[in-house]
Amino acid sequence: MKAIKAKVTKAFQKDSRIETCDNSGARILRIISVKGRKTKKGKSPDCGVGDLITASVVKGTPAMKKQVVNAIIVRQKKEYRRPDGTRIKFEDNAAVVLKDTKGNPKGTLLKGAIAKEAAERWAGVSKLAKIIV
Repeated sequence: MKAIKAKVTKAFQKDSRIETCDNSGARILRIISVKGRKTKKGKSPDCGVGDLITASVVKGTPAMKKQVVNAIIVRQKKEYRRPDGTRIKFEDNAAVVLKDTKGNPKGTLLKGAIAKEAAERWAGVSKLAKIIV
């Protein structure tokens, strides 16, 4: 996992619901926690593009439902700034479910565009991505 150069605005908090953009069997995830984020006592951690999260599957196939999985956020509607001054936002929010914490996706197909920040940070996701924005 590498550091992100962009100033990513954190768009999600604990208990936020986010759709998946892969064929792992999960449809909607609920964020439980954010890996690698420390906050003050009583404050819930927030996350944005490129962050590793722990989530529970709210909607999906019966085998995947109610499972706790690791995922990476690859798109967000909230606008964020890149180092060259451009601002970027996507049409929807999306995450990719992982097999392990090293960044290997569980699914074999990623639908839609993937943010450059997430692709640079997670090599396993960038291998399956068709479009990197």
